[in-house]
Amino acid sequence: MEELISWKPPPPEWVCLNSGGSVLSESVLAAAGGLIRDHLGRCLSAFTLNLGACTITQAELRGAVEGLNLAWDKGYRRVRVQLDSQCAVQLIRHVNTGNHHCAAILDRFRELLSRHWEVIIEHVYREGNRCADFLASRGHIVPFGFHEVASTDPMLHYWIMYDCQGISEPRLVLNEG
Repeated sequence: MEELISWKPPPPEWVCLNSGGSVLSESVLAAAGGLIRDHLGRCLSAFTLNLGACTITQAELRGAVEGLNLAWDKGYRRVRVQLDSQCAVQLIRHVNTGNHHCAAILDRFRELLSRHWEVIIEHVYREGNRCADFLASRGHIVPFGFHEVASTDPMLHYWIMYDCQGISEPRLVLNEG
């Protein structure tokens, strides 16, 4: 079935952390990025992260961890985390970290979740995560490490406005019922 997909804002008094990862197909160089927005879609903070070599799942998880760290540091205590990686969402929710190759990142994620705040983790389709994907791709052209991005960046502003206007894109979605 075809559905129209767009960015969904959080309820008032919550913020939305959209996060994504990227791995260049011709290498194993990875990056991540994301942003924190309010219920009106305004960018409260944005970041990009050059990770070096890792898997796409590790990149997705690292982006979410860094985004949650940023949200905590900025004082947000009601955070809706939206990831376009179903694999990352499933790992966060269900996997015993034991010997998994993402165990250290998942342990850090769980430590963040154990703090005194409300965090909801949800899967969104890529069409609803455009800003985070843009920031993740930006991570490939910055020096190694974490970098905050100005919300006045013209290309980021373009994608934020795109989302705030409620522009939808069609996607074929399997009916799980």
